[in-house]
Amino acid sequence: MLFLYLFFLLICNGPQQAFSAHCTTITATKTFEKCMTLPTQQASIAWTFYPHNATLDLVFSGSFISPTGWVGWGINPKSAEMTGTHALIAFPDPNTGLLVVLPYVLDPTVKLQRSSLLSRPLDIHLRSSSAAMYGGRMATVHNGAAVQIYATLKLEPNRTKIHHVWNRGLYVQGYSPTIHPTAITDLLSTTTIDILSGTTGSSHSNIKTLKIAHGVINSVSWGILLPVGAFSARYLRHIQSMGPSWFYAHAGVQLSGFLLGTFGFAIGIKLGEMSPGVVYGLHRKLGFAAFCLGGIQTLALLFRPKTTNKFRKYWKSYHHFVGYSCVVLGVVNVFQGFEVMGSSRSYAKLAYCLSLATLIGICIASEVNSWVIFCRKAKEETLRREGLIGGSEKGSGRMNLMGLTDH
Repeated sequence: MLFLYLFFLLICNGPQQAFSAHCTTITATKTFEKCMTLPTQQASIAWTFYPHNATLDLVFSGSFISPTGWVGWGINPKSAEMTGTHALIAFPDPNTGLLVVLPYVLDPTVKLQRSSLLSRPLDIHLRSSSAAMYGGRMATVHNGAAVQIYATLKLEPNRTKIHHVWNRGLYVQGYSPTIHPTAITDLLSTTTIDILSGTTGSSHSNIKTLKIAHGVINSVSWGILLPVGAFSARYLRHIQSMGPSWFYAHAGVQLSGFLLGTFGFAIGIKLGEMSPGVVYGLHRKLGFAAFCLGGIQTLALLFRPKTTNKFRKYWKSYHHFVGYSCVVLGVVNVFQGFEVMGSSRSYAKLAYCLSLATLIGICIASEVNSWVIFCRKAKEETLRREGLIGGSEKGSGRMNLMGLTDH
């Protein structure tokens, strides 16, 4: 079951086409040298770079998600993140309904929503900017409508790696764009492009690889191995032919799951450091809670009292409570992880659900079997105490002997 799940998971998270947008170097008004499809929101960018005067001429192509929404693109001079980005944002003018594009600077107060986003001049050498609907002047802003944002920039000498940031939102209050959606595709709408070679930086691909590793490792450890370890302790211990082997199986599976989960937890911490501004509060809290409970549970083995110790029953109650709590939190957080990665309807989640359902089915069958055996033994013990088993057979034997003597 575990290997089947890993097979499905690796297939579902293997190299895939992460976008369906089509980039083109030819627009209605200009022709560019290079183009690239961006990794999220079906966006693309085309550009021409003039090295002799360090001038960048580009067009960003995106799409609206609301008739009253906005689409923005910008450059961050320092890093590929939202805070500090100098952006051009296009939206329909609230007074005339015509498409306008205005400059904005995304400072930390905007990210924390402490103040409205107001238009102001950019601190970069922006020579010209404009926006146009795909389809010409007769096109209207609607959900899915394509828009192109043109810009001509004067870059710093010998600087060819540009941090691009883009996004889109649902509403504009006056001339102030409101916060964008917070799905994973919206939070990861950044990339670094070398405009001279036309290649992207490795940070985005590294983050994606780490996310896949984080998801696979944690779903296997916290979501599969730990429940299997709990299963082995509850149902294998009653099989007399196994002897103490059930304990070694339980301890080995749980320890392997926790060590593997610790590695996955460390990858999650690293992902947090590599994704400034991206915070998944519930997923993070559940992860820390499960890791702490797993650590406490592992350390508890060092302080396990002997079976003759009077505190043994309290230790068992604690061990069961913490162990089952860790298993439940781990499984819940695996599902939360699928939501965070935007894979709530993916084949990877289906594979995990099938694996978990199989394990639950085996647990239910084992639980029913355990209760059947328990009830049968209890009934036999009751009959034995009442003398209906064993004693009755001896009595019938004595009666037969008396009958023989009478004859």
